[in-house]
Amino acid sequence: MTAANATRTAHRRRPPAPVPGDRELSRLELLLRLRQNPLTIWRQRHFREPIVAGEGIFGYGVVLSDPVAIRHVLVENAANYRKDDLQRTILAPGLGEGLLTAEGEAWKRARRTLAPLFTPRAVTALARRMEGPAEAAARRMARRRPGRVVDIAQDMTRVTYDILAETMFSNAIAGGADAFGKALTRYFETQGKIDPLDILGAPAWLPRLGRWMARPAVAFFETQVTAIIAERQMLRAQRPVASGGPDLLDALLDARDPETGTGLSEAEVGANVITFIGAGHETTANALTWSLYLLSQAPEIREALEVEVDAAGEDLAAAALSGNGLALTRAVIEEAMRLYPPVPSLSRTALADDAVGGRCFIPKGALVVISPYLLHRHETLWSEPDRFRPERFLPGARETIERYAYLPFGAGPRICIGQQFAMVEATIVLAALVRSLRFEHAGEEPAPVHHVTLRPRQGMPMRVISRKGKRQEA
Repeated sequence: MTAANATRTAHRRRPPAPVPGDRELSRLELLLRLRQNPLTIWRQRHFREPIVAGEGIFGYGVVLSDPVAIRHVLVENAANYRKDDLQRTILAPGLGEGLLTAEGEAWKRARRTLAPLFTPRAVTALARRMEGPAEAAARRMARRRPGRVVDIAQDMTRVTYDILAETMFSNAIAGGADAFGKALTRYFETQGKIDPLDILGAPAWLPRLGRWMARPAVAFFETQVTAIIAERQMLRAQRPVASGGPDLLDALLDARDPETGTGLSEAEVGANVITFIGAGHETTANALTWSLYLLSQAPEIREALEVEVDAAGEDLAAAALSGNGLALTRAVIEEAMRLYPPVPSLSRTALADDAVGGRCFIPKGALVVISPYLLHRHETLWSEPDRFRPERFLPGARETIERYAYLPFGAGPRICIGQQFAMVEATIVLAALVRSLRFEHAGEEPAPVHHVTLRPRQGMPMRVISRKGKRQEA
């Protein structure tokens, strides 16, 4: 069965997601839902209307699901829109003033510094270093007792962390996957929750429960990164470049402003290290977790994927980098990110009045929300938006998708700098796992929850089964 035939005949079970109601929420209901799971605030009209605007809990707000309007805000007039204060309130305590949270000249300098590390040529060179950790993860899972139920979300956090350690930090952060994973989970589940006091504009000196509960995780990040930087500086004093050539950490330490000649402060270096360890592997781990779950619910697609991966041969890096070498593998990941975008919401504050291409008027100070979760399931933009259909992203079909209808990595000047790295990484990992293993979901239906990123609420319990054993039984 070909990949296209498999996706056409696959069972179209609707993947789990909150069911939007049609009744407008009261202020108190909205506060509670924003705290518990912001995905549940969306009403039916948000999935049907391209633009929803009006007074709300944050003042005047505009929710954009119109690709033309989104292009205007994120690309054509991006200078008029900055990240809103609530995003910074949530992210900055843990991530500092890194690439994800910095604004103005600090962001521009960090972006210029890091861009050379993520060019197509650089990612091609790094792809081969991704194979080792991916294959090691598959071997590690295969050694477990048959039938044992494990949390695949934790496994995906470990493998993406190991790849980041190998490719971006020359193993300077190796060996701490479990500790970093636990700290990240604690951070996103505490600080990542929206605090009603922040929504209501309470003074900063009033204590926030989530911020207090996140302190151990923040302290862990700071301690670990301080040690990483100190060790690298000691090595650099002994030899100019870390073994294997310069990496992300070297680039940060070597960065110089072309106008002033000054380097990044230690705080800026640390913030960007934390950003890449945290956001850089958390989002890819989530995409892989949801991909494995969706495949477990669609056996025809899984079988077609196995055929594709088997035909790709041993060189998964070459197959992942080729145009159509692992087309279905990549399509599964992209469809998983459509249904469960790693970052489900983007928000901006308008710095001045703006007329958006005849679509709407956005006044100064308005909150502009562009939700990939909402956009990716919008009834006007997608056929069967709530169904798992990887064929949308196969060659010949993906070209018909509107550019600003699909935003798993954002868009415009602040588009994710590591998007190509992440896609190659996810493709190699998924192929390495599927080549020797099958995954069966082994728990209650997972509930997606939005705490900065989009995670399954109680992890993703699955049984890992050897494909070799399956073939022998047959």
